[in-house]
This record gives sequence, C-alpha cells and structure tokens, in this order.
Amino acid sequence: MVTSTAAVAALASFCMGLFANMPVALAPGMGLNAYFAYQVVGENGKGPVKYELALTAVFIEGLVFVILSVFGLRQWLARAIPSSLKIASGAGIGLYLALIGLTYNAGIGAITGEVLVSAPVKLAGCTHSHRDPSTGICKSGAMRNPTMWIGIICGGVTTAFLMMYRVKGAVIAGILLVSLTSWPRSTSVTYFEHDEIGDNRFDFFKKVITFHPIGKVLLAQDWNITGEHAGQFALALVTFLYVDILDATGTLYSMARYCGAIDEDTQDFEGSAVAYLVDAFAITIGSLFGSPPVTAFVESGAGISEGGATGITSCVTGLCFFISIFFAPIFASIPPWATGCTLILVGAMMARACTDINWRYIGDSVPAFLTLAMMPFTYSIAYGLIAGIVSYAILNTGAWIVAWASSGRVMPHDFEQKDYWTYKVQGGLLPDWLKRLAKGKRDFWHDWDFDAEESSRDSYAMSKNNRGSGMSTDNAGTPMQVVVTADWEMTSIAVTEGLHTDGDDSRGVGPSQR
Repeated sequence: MVTSTAAVAALASFCMGLFANMPVALAPGMGLNAYFAYQVVGENGKGPVKYELALTAVFIEGLVFVILSVFGLRQWLARAIPSSLKIASGAGIGLYLALIGLTYNAGIGAITGEVLVSAPVKLAGCTHSHRDPSTGICKSGAMRNPTMWIGIICGGVTTAFLMMYRVKGAVIAGILLVSLTSWPRSTSVTYFEHDEIGDNRFDFFKKVITFHPIGKVLLAQDWNITGEHAGQFALALVTFLYVDILDATGTLYSMARYCGAIDEDTQDFEGSAVAYLVDAFAITIGSLFGSPPVTAFVESGAGISEGGATGITSCVTGLCFFISIFFAPIFASIPPWATGCTLILVGAMMARACTDINWRYIGDSVPAFLTLAMMPFTYSIAYGLIAGIVSYAILNTGAWIVAWASSGRVMPHDFEQKDYWTYKVQGGLLPDWLKRLAKGKRDFWHDWDFDAEESSRDSYAMSKNNRGSGMSTDNAGTPMQVVVTADWEMTSIAVTEGLHTDGDDSRGVGPSQR
C-alpha cells in the first residue's frame, strides 16, 4: 500500500500541474482513507463492505465524477455554494490542519482525546510510558515530552521566525532540522527508541534505498456487483459519492482560493474543468492500485504558503512522490513532531480568511461558523460543508417564507447586510466548452478570441469596400468612407471628395447628410 499510495500521488500530482497548471497536489486523503478503512471496509475486513467490492465502488465513483466534471456539475456546485460558506471552508481546513498538527499520530502530540468523559479533548504532551496504552490519555507528565518541545522550538518557532523574514524554504528547513535532531539513537528525542518498534524503524531506515512491489492490491476489484453483493456495492458507491463530492470539490476549491486563483466575479478559476477532470480520473486510476479515493489534499497549503502559484509546484511534488518510492526508508523516518508545527502554521495562515466572512448577518455567519467548526471537530471536510449548507438552507428559507407570508413586513434584522446568493450562478450550469460546441466553434476546447474575430470581421468588411460592393454613396454616387475609432465605435462620416450642399458651403458633410 505504501508503494501504491506514492505511485498514485506521483502520477496525479504531476498531471494536475501539467494539464491544469494548479499548485495543488493529489493523494489519497486522510479523512477519506480513514472513512474507507474503518467505516466501509472495517478493521481487518469486518465492515459492511469487503475490500475488493469497495475498490470497485471507488472505480465507478471516479467515472461518475468524470461525467459530472465534463458537464460542469462539479464546477457549478463549487460556484453555487454561498460565499460565506466557501470562505469558511478554507478557514475550517486551516483549523483541521492545526488539529492534525497538534495530535500524536501526525503532529507534536500536544492534545489527545478522551472517551466517555467530560472533556472530549485534553492537554497531552507526555511520553509514551506515561500514556494509557488503551486510550492514549496521559496519566501524568503532561507537557513534559522532549520530542514535543523539539517540534515546537525547532520546528515551530524557527520556521515561524524564518517566515517572518520571507526566507524561502522555511518550512523544509524546519522539518529537516527536527528530523536530523531526532535520528541519533542516543538522545531522549530519538525517533528510534531502544524497543521493538524503534528497532524495526531503525532497521528500515538503514536500508536507505528499497522498493516494495505492489502485490495483492493491484487490480483487486471484484466485479461481481449483482445478486447478494448488489446491496453492499450500492452502499459503498452512494457513501463515497456523497462524502467525496463535497470533500474533494471543497478542498480543491479552497486550495484554489488560497493560492489566489479564484475570479471574484465568476467564483471560478482558470482551468477548473481540467482540474476537476484530473481529480476525477485520479480516483479511478487510484482504485486500480488498491487506493481509497484520491483527492486534493489540504497539505498543499504548505507549498502555496511557500510561494507556489503554478503547476510547477504540483509537478515537483509529483516527482518527489516518485522519488519517495525508492527512498521510502528516509521519508518514512521523518518523525510526526517534525511536521506537526508546519501544519499548525499553514492552518494559521489559512484561518486568516475568517475576516472575509459576513459576520453582520446571522443567516450568513452561523452557517459559516458551523462549517469551520465542524471540519476539525468531526475530522471531516465533507461533514463541515454538510452542516453549513443544511443550516444555511434552513435559516434563509425560513426567513424567505416569513417575508413572503407577511408581504415583506416582517424581515430579519440586518437583512440588508446579507450576502447575495442565487442558484443561477454566472456562467450557467453547462461548461463553456459545451456552449462553444453547441454554437459550432470548431476548436471548442479553446476560449473565444474576440479580438481576433473582430479583426477578421473588420478585414472582411474592408475588403468588400475595396471591391466596391456594399459601399455607401451619396446622391451623385460619390463613395463615402466610414471612420472608426480604436474602440470600434463609429464616430463620424467624412466624404473623400468635396461636396457643396445647401446650407453648408464648406468641405465636408452638409446638414442633409449628417
């Protein structure tokens, strides 16, 4: 699975940069991965859907996404989501990243969760020996883990200080500093402790270069989707569709907004159709490698924060994923506390979007707050968007019903501050390429070039004038010249030869011709 995950991420990220020119990398998302592993397939295959059938559902889901992307439905969904919810989704992803960076599995281990107690989240930061092996709760020694402080000081403070002075590569420098500090085995902050787990990690690290072939997970789909398996297949397909269409679409749109690619008038970004298509095909191809749904991952914000703004960022990321297939022992030995503070810093930068939310009107602010709060608390981008969309629909539909029933006499307070929203988004439902194809444009995959077409029509009209066809004349048959400005607006009509008319004996046009 490690090799297949890196291979799919390499291919998908490189294609996103090459074809869509977006600084957004693709890989099997952690949220979708956990949903696939624990809720659909289940631990050790004890879930409602077996692994092979779930991969088939992912394959079909990718094809459905391709169709939705071709006909512009995913683009329309991203544009149709209310503005405050779209802004809140970016800030919510920032909080989601910060939560990941604060936990044990992928961060510095500053917080942990408690089950069936009053505090669902609790301060942590203790060593492994002081944690409850079954729950992971710190029994004592909170905030005394040296690895956490190495991550905070070397990874967090140092990186933030370098970012304050706009030092390029600040994020990578922080990760390398913590990693190099954590690799020696004779220290209290080592990643290779002298136990069974640490010995296995160190043995793998010493290989430096290795390659694990893709074995059982390659082309593992079960195409027997009828009969007794029909219900399981339908359950998996519907589950992935409703979760992934919001998760993948919302993440890709939020990353596009974070890198400044969103057009505020159309609420879309250049090359969106290609970006959504690459994302959709990556889901289908990833399933052939045995991978859960592939999506634009939120850690792309780290590259964007370092200045990534074009597809070169994604291409380089894809190449690094490809290299990691062979240097897996090195990359797998980067400790989680080396990357935790990086995620927190990126989350802080993404959370700046909160200032753009319309906090003046309750119908916009409450759904936006639910969106950004539910994403980290439920560990799911899709659930955050669902909470925001449902609450927005309830509040604003209810306000519309009250206003309609009262003939506009009862209106919400500060209703005039409400963000404008309509499902009739600019550009319509169908994608531009389909509209160009319907109008008979041969190269429909290219946008209209109005300047070239205007010049072509003008050249054609001038050639007709030069041949004497369709040329304006006066009563005596004298040819007249049309004078146009650079803005293609007719401003005056002048006669090429002198005319003397009643009421105006000067050269030019008399009153009867004006």
